[in-house]
Amino acid sequence: MRDIVNKTVIERKQLDKEELDKLKELARQIRIDILKMLTRAGSGHTGGSLSAVEILVFLYFNWMHYDPKYPMMKERDRFVLSKGHAAPLLYAILSKAGFFPKSHLDNLRKYQSSLQGHPDMHKTPGVEISSGSLGQGLSIANGMALACRLDDIKNRIFVLLGDGEIQEGQVWEAAMTAAHYEIDNICAFIDYNDLQIDGFVHDIMGIEPVAGKWESFGWHTIMIDGHDFTQINNALVEAEQKKKKPTVIIAKTVKGKGVSKFENQVRYHGISPTDDELEVALKELGDE
Repeated sequence: MRDIVNKTVIERKQLDKEELDKLKELARQIRIDILKMLTRAGSGHTGGSLSAVEILVFLYFNWMHYDPKYPMMKERDRFVLSKGHAAPLLYAILSKAGFFPKSHLDNLRKYQSSLQGHPDMHKTPGVEISSGSLGQGLSIANGMALACRLDDIKNRIFVLLGDGEIQEGQVWEAAMTAAHYEIDNICAFIDYNDLQIDGFVHDIMGIEPVAGKWESFGWHTIMIDGHDFTQINNALVEAEQKKKKPTVIIAKTVKGKGVSKFENQVRYHGISPTDDELEVALKELGDE
């Protein structure tokens, strides 16, 4: 976590081995927390929570400006989880960042819990928007970014969309809006794991050419390996330097990343691990 201070692009340095090792260890811990809370809950979304771990780990622990003691401070950077079903990932991140105690993770999806199946901005510290209805997050992020620009707040708005989610028409209306108004304080990530609830994205409704579409809508477009911290860092530096255009970072990822049984398996889009599966997964992640 970074304190809320003004940082210039020049101060964004390349990652050394110590920083990379720290980020990789954080990603391992976050995956363990996700799987444990999902198994306790007995329901939830495994695959899409695991696929975007590196993106959120990097944003929250090596890039964004915020302070969990003052979660509504106006100068903070903001993160919008448009693919709200990946709430377990966001909750694990927010807990690790200090927004609420780790013990709260035990209450995922319980009645009247602050950690519901989809994020609720009225119940969970650190959650910027209530999300779950796919396709709406980029529109909300646009509004946040424009409001901050009007108030002369020098911050950044980050939004994470799923690849299946960008089949929604509202996403492209929001894409046009961001380009038209030159909203360059917004940066969108696409979690491109090529799986959605009913199967492969390319079978259900193909979205290629993804980069070409965003470029044609007026966005600065970057493609990366979404599990590579160095590539995430370089993409964010490039995005911060880009003026008069919003930036989209298309991150190629693996659904269920980190546990071989879950990787690239559509059935784990919307189910939690069993106790036996959790035991095997924890061994694979080095948490025996």
